[in-house]
Amino acid sequence: MKLNNDVAITSADLLLQIKAIKLDVRNPFTWASGIISPIYCDNRKTLSYPKIRTYIRQELVKLINENYGPVDVIAGVATGAIAHGVLVAQELGLPFVYVRSLKKDHGLGNQIEGVVESGQSVVIVEDLVSTGKSSLEVVKVLKDAGCSVKGMVAIFSYGLKEAIENFEKAQISLQTLTDYTTLISKAVEDQYINVEEMKALLNWRENPSAWIKPE
Repeated sequence: MKLNNDVAITSADLLLQIKAIKLDVRNPFTWASGIISPIYCDNRKTLSYPKIRTYIRQELVKLINENYGPVDVIAGVATGAIAHGVLVAQELGLPFVYVRSLKKDHGLGNQIEGVVESGQSVVIVEDLVSTGKSSLEVVKVLKDAGCSVKGMVAIFSYGLKEAIENFEKAQISLQTLTDYTTLISKAVEDQYINVEEMKALLNWRENPSAWIKPE
């Protein structure tokens, strides 16, 4: 994964400004996975800010064009990346589908919603990558449907070692607008956090499951 430094800094700044990403070492958050974390990311907030929403759309489009070239279909990861995926597909003039985490337990039992055909090339749009497991499950679903997955783009990644290893093992390229290191540096620079809090945040990323909040 390679970052455009200017885009990474601007994206981090915007996410911090609207509190799409919250940092709180003293009162950490609990993820759905049970991990205790001093950072929480909700990129759906960006959809409420037209200028930021447009910026993210355009930069994701650039990532796709620069890294993956022509593509047949854009796929969004349900539910967080559906809206961003639609915006990207609209800008590129391409068909859009989204992929559920599980097949529906009623109706047609679809896991892929929309029309995609075997042999088509796909780029996946994700809003956030943590461990990468749920994101890569989408890759598997699309490959099982006969698609050629060129890669994935996302707004933000925590840069966890587990995610890096998971993407390397799956041989899937991931390109993001910004990442954890850039975000933490920007947060210190703009005084969202102090140096001690920065150290705690960096320690968390080294081993999230074993992290203990500072006294």
